[in-house]
Amino acid sequence: MTLKFLTDESTGIKLTHALTSSNFDCFSVIDIKPGMKDIDVLNTAVREKRILITNDKDFGELIHRQKLSHHGVILLRLEEDTPSKRIKIVKNVIDRFGESLKGKFFVASEKGFRIR
Repeated sequence: MTLKFLTDESTGIKLTHALTSSNFDCFSVIDIKPGMKDIDVLNTAVREKRILITNDKDFGELIHRQKLSHHGVILLRLEEDTPSKRIKIVKNVIDRFGESLKGKFFVASEKGFRIR
């Protein structure tokens, strides 16, 4: 089974391009509907069985407080939030955890990872 991703607008288009050039099935909210509401982004990811990649903490609120379902989330909490850093961290998470990303809420930073 292959991993599929949806990148939020907050992560920028360079991450999406890096993942697609590494042969991952990935597209961005920017490609679908810029300005899409967070709830619609989350619903799109669930409907299409995609792991959401974002640096928007509001998704934690939707998932943990409001108990909304998800197919998996990688929340980036970077001190140095640059496209190259995002790409490096996300590829590291994918390489390290692979299929176990499904259904999990990962918080990723330069210092490491937390799984919720």
